[in-house]
Amino acid sequence: VQLQASGGGLVQPGGSLTLSCVATGDTLSIKAMGWYRRAPGKQRELVASIMSGGTSNYADSVAGRFNITISRVNAKSTVSLLINSLKPEDTAVYYCKTVAGWGATRDYWGQGTQVTVSS
Repeated sequence: VQLQASGGGLVQPGGSLTLSCVATGDTLSIKAMGWYRRAPGKQRELVASIMSGGTSNYADSVAGRFNITISRVNAKSTVSLLINSLKPEDTAVYYCKTVAGWGATRDYWGQGTQVTVSS
C-alpha cells in the first residue's frame, strides 16, 4: 500500500483546512486509516483514526474540531481530515497511516504535510 498526503499549508487561527491522503495498491486489505501529527519538540501523536467500516476515534485535544472520513473510489481509498477552528498549537507535521494486510497486518506511512497556524 502506498500513501500520498496533501493539503497542508499556512492558515490563520480560527480557520479551516482539509488534509487528504490517498492510498493505492492493495487497498482492499486496509483495516484502518488515521492521522498523526508531530509538533516541534514533541512526540508524534495520534489525532484521529477511522476503521474501514467507518467507526472513528479522536484525541481529546481535537474532539469537536476535527472530522475524519474515509472513502473508496476506483480501487483508491482516501482518508480526509477536516480541521476546524485551528489553533496555533495545531501547528505540526501531519502524517497519514494505514493498517493493512491479509491475516497479519502492518503499518504503512505517508509523507508528512506541514500545517502552520499563525496570524
